[in-house]
Amino acid sequence: MTRAARASLPYPVLMLGLAATVLAAVVAGLAIGSIAIPPGDVARILAHQIVPNLVDPTWPAHFQTVITQVRGPRVVLGAVVGAGLAVVGMTLQALVRNPLADPYLLGVSSGASVGAVAVIVTGVSLVGALSTSAAAFAGALLACSLVYGLSRAGGRITTTRLVLAGVAVAYVLSAVTSLMLITADGGDRARQVLTWLLGGLGSARWDNLWLPLAVVGAGLVVLMAHGRTLNVLLAGDEAAATLGVDTQRFRVRAFVLTSLVTGVLVAVSGPIGFVGLILPHAVRLLVGSDHRRALPAAALAGAGFLVLADIAARTWASPQDIPVGVLTALCGGPFFLWLLRRDARRADTGAAW
Repeated sequence: MTRAARASLPYPVLMLGLAATVLAAVVAGLAIGSIAIPPGDVARILAHQIVPNLVDPTWPAHFQTVITQVRGPRVVLGAVVGAGLAVVGMTLQALVRNPLADPYLLGVSSGASVGAVAVIVTGVSLVGALSTSAAAFAGALLACSLVYGLSRAGGRITTTRLVLAGVAVAYVLSAVTSLMLITADGGDRARQVLTWLLGGLGSARWDNLWLPLAVVGAGLVVLMAHGRTLNVLLAGDEAAATLGVDTQRFRVRAFVLTSLVTGVLVAVSGPIGFVGLILPHAVRLLVGSDHRRALPAAALAGAGFLVLADIAARTWASPQDIPVGVLTALCGGPFFLWLLRRDARRADTGAAW
């Protein structure tokens, strides 16, 4: 299908296609693994869980245990994290008007990693089970504040300074994380931190899914409500100011919101890179740059992508479970280089992003 043909598809059809892709990815995630479960049994088990006694439980008992206790939480977490990272990436690209921006590039993910790793290494638990998430959010907010402060020039934020400040802060915070890893007492904690830093969904449990679900859902609603403002920012601060948009205040609020979402997601899955970079561009090719349409599409695309990536990660070298962050990096690295070359060509021709 050509790009022109894709662009001519009605938006509801594209959304239905993305929703069907997510559903197929979820079924595949529940069916594929060391114990293969037929898709028909997956569908009947899910129906039985939603409406008890709707179908006769004729499947083997261990099939239901695998789906509900092992693969179910992992698939749901993958969908939530993928959706959240894609939405955050698309938002940040609009805020800084830079197609290469994502949570990792701007240092927010590195800040969240510092907070979460500090809790893991020290064993401090001030707010119980939420300690890691709270520390990750605090670290993300600190990194965001540093980047925001360093990028101000003459009372304004410039895109170039913002990206450069984000890269610098990310390097510093990554060094702090490495230092904590090296000086951690006990090999078990060091291995736990290293595994977490690679990014994975293996620690998913039903009791820790409510927070990322709530944060991503609320964040998506808020950002969709400000979709028109994000569209205006793509035209530049001067154009936004003429339309009555307080760009400085909006950016501060948006950075805080994206820090919250990123911090919570990093806390439950570790830093999974490049999802927030790849998916926004793929979605814009399908639905255009209107954030009122692109943000929900990005959420669906991110959810389906990360669930499929996790399937590949846990089956590629089975029985060894490869962290999904390794696979997304392998996919995202070449894509990042392609974006750099594309932007260089556009700069030579004077084309706008």
